[in-house]
Amino acid sequence: MTWDDMLPLLLESTGQTVEMVLWSTLFTVVLGLPLGVALVVTDRGGLFPSPVLNRVLGFVVNVGRSLPFIILMIAVIPLTRLIVGTTIGSSASVVPLTLGAAPFFARLVETALREVGRDKVQAAQAMGASRSTVVAKVLLPEAMPGLIAGLTVTVVALISYSAMAGAIGGGGLGDLAIRYGYHRFETTLMIVTVVVLVVVVQLVQTLGDMVARRLARN
Repeated sequence: MTWDDMLPLLLESTGQTVEMVLWSTLFTVVLGLPLGVALVVTDRGGLFPSPVLNRVLGFVVNVGRSLPFIILMIAVIPLTRLIVGTTIGSSASVVPLTLGAAPFFARLVETALREVGRDKVQAAQAMGASRSTVVAKVLLPEAMPGLIAGLTVTVVALISYSAMAGAIGGGGLGDLAIRYGYHRFETTLMIVTVVVLVVVVQLVQTLGDMVARRLARN
């Protein structure tokens, strides 16, 4: 296979991977951020203590994190078909990608929020701030560097997950590597695909680290 043959395939597959990761990241934040906040505020000594709810949420998160992604993709095929209308392609991959990453991100959010000094929370409450205001104006802003770092780790994991999605026709660079690099023995294309994935991960990690450091200085 020549470079002229490989370039269109690489561009199309890279675009599919970027699309999967962007949409999955958006939905992961929408689901994982509130879940992580809930894990912190419902804990004993939290702003909205509820031990039973906290244990339920913790159990849900732990179950989501314990499932290998390849098994999760297969297990949620009926849900994927219900939501998207199909089980193949980059759009269908967004569902298992989100379900796999949201619990992971929730734990990172929980860790970042717990690093916020309790004295800052108490000071805000002493000034008359409501509990919801403390979450919005103290916890989340103070934890922002950690949240960005956690989001960066999550996006890198999503890139890895998106490559695995190619195993069941999810599209993207993983699908390209399997169809051409593995089944058709196109070793050069396989190597180029790996290089593209490494470059994308490096760009994401560098950008995330830069943003987190800048926020930490403010």
